[in-house]
Amino acid sequence: MLQFFDNTASKKVTNLSINSDLLSKARELKINLSATLERALADELRATERDKWLKSNKNAIDSLNGLAEKNGLFSDTYRNF
Repeated sequence: MLQFFDNTASKKVTNLSINSDLLSKARELKINLSATLERALADELRATERDKWLKSNKNAIDSLNGLAEKNGLFSDTYRNF
C-alpha cells in the first residue's frame, strides 16, 4: 500500500487536549492512545490525499468516463456477465 508518510520516523512527544470523559473511558479500557491517534491520523491523511487526487484529476476522470459511455470498453466483448 502506498504510504503518505514515513512510518519508520522517530516518535515525537506532543501535547493535545481531548474530552476528559473520553480520555477516562479510553484509559479504563487500556486503549493505547498513541497508536490509536496514529491510526486515526493516517486514515485521515489517506482520505484527504485521496480527495485531493480526485479533485485534481476530475477532468481526466470525467473525460475517460464519457469516452467509455460513448464508445464502450475494449473488454466489453470479453465479458461473461
